[in-house]
Amino acid sequence: MPDESDSPSNIEVIKQRKKEGIVIPLTRNVQAKESSTYLEFIKLIHNALPEIDYDGVETNQKFLKHNFDAPIIIDSMTGGTPEATKINSRLSLVAEKFGLGMGLGSQRAGLLSSELSETYSIARSNAPTAFLVANIGGAQLSKGLKLRDIKNMIDMIEANALVVHLNPLQELIQPEGEPKYKGVLSKIKEICENFDIPIIVKEVGAGISMEVARKLESSGVSAINIAGSGGTSWAAVEKLRAETAHDSNKINLGELFWDWGIPTALSLMEVRKSVKLPVIASGGIRNGLEIAKCIALGSNMCGMAYPFLRHASKSFESLCEFTNKTLIELKSTMFLVGSKNISELGKTRFMVTGELAKVKKWII
Repeated sequence: MPDESDSPSNIEVIKQRKKEGIVIPLTRNVQAKESSTYLEFIKLIHNALPEIDYDGVETNQKFLKHNFDAPIIIDSMTGGTPEATKINSRLSLVAEKFGLGMGLGSQRAGLLSSELSETYSIARSNAPTAFLVANIGGAQLSKGLKLRDIKNMIDMIEANALVVHLNPLQELIQPEGEPKYKGVLSKIKEICENFDIPIIVKEVGAGISMEVARKLESSGVSAINIAGSGGTSWAAVEKLRAETAHDSNKINLGELFWDWGIPTALSLMEVRKSVKLPVIASGGIRNGLEIAKCIALGSNMCGMAYPFLRHASKSFESLCEFTNKTLIELKSTMFLVGSKNISELGKTRFMVTGELAKVKKWII
């Protein structure tokens, strides 16, 4: 059960925060300002003689024993507010229709009431066969979230996997944040030992380093989602929320750390060379070409959040059009490099240029 701090007034605070987590990215510019994903520094090698037909290119991928029609996961975004029901409904319908995976937003709110639980459970109702990922935050583990509560989150959506999201930067700047991370690694290990579904650990936009990846591998996790920087800045989102709360210290931190983090391409290269675990690449990925680049760099799957959120907020038709366009972009890139499937794409040659080439020598 929720702890005693989850009073009706606190539930309203959580609902408001979840609502703002949707509205702010859609209405304010909270993308990276001076940094980038570094994916622009990855150049795939054109193959003028691909020896394959476009119609013969296959995008299907097997990940964590589940078959996907494309190596894409609609990354964790929302839930816990009435506004999330429509968005999660549309996203889950698309996940089912196109054979994609889908992560839900942090589900602590779903433990508080049946109303909030339904903002998450709608996903399984709409996507009976899709790969759905339950979600809880590292800070909640540090506070002592019980295993039975985690099981309830998994059961809430009949999840195929559980993600533990690490967001120390966001917790630091969030007006009501809980920057408590002592003991999180041991709790992750405990979860891995007590649940028989895959456990994925992800960042939320600041990237995973090689040191953290190695610790996660030793704790027994099934996969890592790097979620690098260069896309949506949650420091920026929380800075704007801090302005409403008139918290000058949080405002200052949000501005200072707006672009904080490890760029997506660099984080992916670090993690891929450091561990043998399956890797999901996410963080500022915006199209099928960038998905192909991440696969070439060694990711098994790719996560996208903001583009799906933007189209899901418009209409189901807009969301389907975007998804289809992204798949065409991915398939076209595969054709142009001569890769008839995702396995071949993962072995395709590429060049590292610009700033990424300068820092690549530091990757062990």
